[in-house]
Amino acid sequence: MATVARSPARAGNRPWLVVAEREVRDLWLGGRGLALLLAYAVVLSVTTYLTASNTALNFLEQRESVSLTLQVAVAIGSLLALLAAADAISGERERGTLETLLLAPISRRSLVIGKGVAALTLWAAAFAVAVPYVWYLGRGVGVVRTSLLNGFLVGSLLSLAMVGLGLLISAYVDSNRVSLSISVFTLLALFAPTQMPTSAQRGWFGDLLLRADPFTAGLRYLGRTIVNTRSFGQEGHWLIGPGIAAGVALVLAVAIAGRLRLGFRGRG
Repeated sequence: MATVARSPARAGNRPWLVVAEREVRDLWLGGRGLALLLAYAVVLSVTTYLTASNTALNFLEQRESVSLTLQVAVAIGSLLALLAAADAISGERERGTLETLLLAPISRRSLVIGKGVAALTLWAAAFAVAVPYVWYLGRGVGVVRTSLLNGFLVGSLLSLAMVGLGLLISAYVDSNRVSLSISVFTLLALFAPTQMPTSAQRGWFGDLLLRADPFTAGLRYLGRTIVNTRSFGQEGHWLIGPGIAAGVALVLAVAIAGRLRLGFRGRG
């Protein structure tokens, strides 16, 4: 990313786009993005095989198979975006290249936004890979279009929230390993409510927890719109939590961009 400093003219109009272009090249041409996408495709292939191996599935079970596969795709796609964002700043700091970036003729907010956009390309690629799997499982029950539209909507909201979270953590942590560890631990904590027993989900507090947790709410929305063939108008309230999480995380990530430092342990 040190080459950003060589493009002051191009950075004049849309500096964040210059950063994003170079980050995307580093991510994909460097092989890191392709390696993550390959691992993701393997997991999705195994999930699809297991859900499609029973040839006697009825219509309801086929819709459940589509829902499960799409939920896995959304969850892992969001994780990939989170991992890329968590490496964005702490990785540069640990490699000793952050000083060059901060001295480049671009604002620090443009730097953070560009890195966030690059991280989101992992989710876009993950969704593109998931399309044929969803089509294969749902082609006979008429849920392909609805599943893909809702999956893209939920996945985009969750990925935006995870990118914002990853950038926040990465900005305040010196070590890249610590940044990635905290990010993954936070993601696991967000998944915890999905494992709550049914009895714990009853009552106003259980319902509030389910709606406040972006992953639980988003995956529940997918299940209801795909399996129960409910409409956005009927179940859209489940997306309030993911929408708020995405907005808050991104606003905070951009807000702290102006305070980026080389380090927090006496290095400046």
